[in-house]
Amino acid sequence: MVNKIIKFFLDNRLVTIILLFMFIVWGIITAPFDWNTGFLPRTPIPVDAIPDIGDNQQIVETEWMGRSPKDIQDQITYPLTTALLGIPGVRTIRSTSMFGMSFIYIIFNDDVEFYWSRSRVLEKLNSLQSGIIPTGVQPTLGPDATALGQIYWYTLEGRDPKTGKPTGGWDPQELRTIQDYYVKYSLSAAEGVSEVASIGGFIKEYQIDLDPDAMKSYNVSVMDAMKAVQNSNLDIGAETIELNQVEYIIRGLGYIKSIEDIEQTVVSVKDNIPITIKQIGKVNFGPATRRGGLDKLGIEAVGAVVVARYKSNPMEVISNIKKKIAEIDPGLPSKTLAMAL
Repeated sequence: MVNKIIKFFLDNRLVTIILLFMFIVWGIITAPFDWNTGFLPRTPIPVDAIPDIGDNQQIVETEWMGRSPKDIQDQITYPLTTALLGIPGVRTIRSTSMFGMSFIYIIFNDDVEFYWSRSRVLEKLNSLQSGIIPTGVQPTLGPDATALGQIYWYTLEGRDPKTGKPTGGWDPQELRTIQDYYVKYSLSAAEGVSEVASIGGFIKEYQIDLDPDAMKSYNVSVMDAMKAVQNSNLDIGAETIELNQVEYIIRGLGYIKSIEDIEQTVVSVKDNIPITIKQIGKVNFGPATRRGGLDKLGIEAVGAVVVARYKSNPMEVISNIKKKIAEIDPGLPSKTLAMAL
């Protein structure tokens, strides 16, 4: 049989050349490289350093801050696990409860389509009966990626434009703000990216340090202060008013923009005298409580991990990320450091 095939190609050289040309063209079309083939279509085969051999699973995350693992297990993890058991195609469900967080891993059969399973989980979460989980707690579905979807890590650091070497001048809070409000959004728009998870640094927030003695003297509770700040940080919309045949829109602007806005927030009124936040505590900027950090060569750093979307080509996604980084690089902030004498 082999001799007949070889003899056929030796006797029919034109057919051999045509088949060879077809194989070369097919190889160029499917080659896993960023080639510009012109008129030829490009369908590169996915290339990954680690093959994705993980389970076909979906993750349901639920946050209930300040609660013990036992409360999380009894009031969130167990009720959600029993409710999600009825989803078609589910092989098994695993869960874990920790301080303030619940994670449920729904493992489907291998023949179940990935995005179909996500829609079934969302359908089940949206149809939960009231009272199954505590009021105000909202379960969320994890990103459309697998456990092996982390394809790109990066850090933010100051660099000398002349030498290109790392330099100081940036504190972790500034770098984390740049990451969360500029770099993260830009990289999330890259084709094939499912999630950009930030890590390290400090998240900037308003913090109010209440004085117990002042609160007792003014007969104000912690809940009163919390509700006052919450209600003051919003815009109020009303209807319209007509003056001289002109219609004006009435709005009450109340979003907090500075520390002074919080300090002037009225908590209660005693004998027609307003009691403000400034009278019962101090307001300042500070870092939010964090559960981890990022270390680079023994120094505090800020960065993120980019997670590729399910069934995407990791090599192509990394190329898209690098293009986005080159695009946003000129717009990153800079500093002029004082020269030490």
